[in-house]
Amino acid sequence: MTDKQEADKKYFPLFLDLSDKDILFVGGGAIASRRIHVLQRFADRITVVAPEAEGSILELTESGDVSWIMREFEEDDLEGRDIVFASTDDKELNADIAIECRQRGITVNVSSDKDLCDFYFPGIVEQGETLIGVSASGKDHRKAKKVRERIQEILTEEEI
Repeated sequence: MTDKQEADKKYFPLFLDLSDKDILFVGGGAIASRRIHVLQRFADRITVVAPEAEGSILELTESGDVSWIMREFEEDDLEGRDIVFASTDDKELNADIAIECRQRGITVNVSSDKDLCDFYFPGIVEQGETLIGVSASGKDHRKAKKVRERIQEILTEEEI
């Protein structure tokens, strides 16, 4: 894909039922922790593979909401997964995971390289039955955060 094609590539916002999806996070740091805390409200099967994990992830493992395999990633960890988040501090490992996921037909998100992502992880606004996902196409996380916060303010003001 050329740089122009990459720049023109658009991602379609899609709301999915994740309740029966098998989701794997490779890495247990801050990015994984934030995303897991959002996803665990929507998904029943989340597993983390990492030698170490943030305290907030550990709390979810203790409550049974998340499983933690305390070791380095192995390719066999991809077996049976529907969605994989490569969120380690090792960009080369993240890229290798993305390649392996594509070969296996597994949807993947790579926290260290937006060009390797099959999807972007949105900012979420949820109030009652209203659920809104916000993205800046992986280019400006601060802007997406500001938009998400403003939408939350509007929904709170309107009490929809």
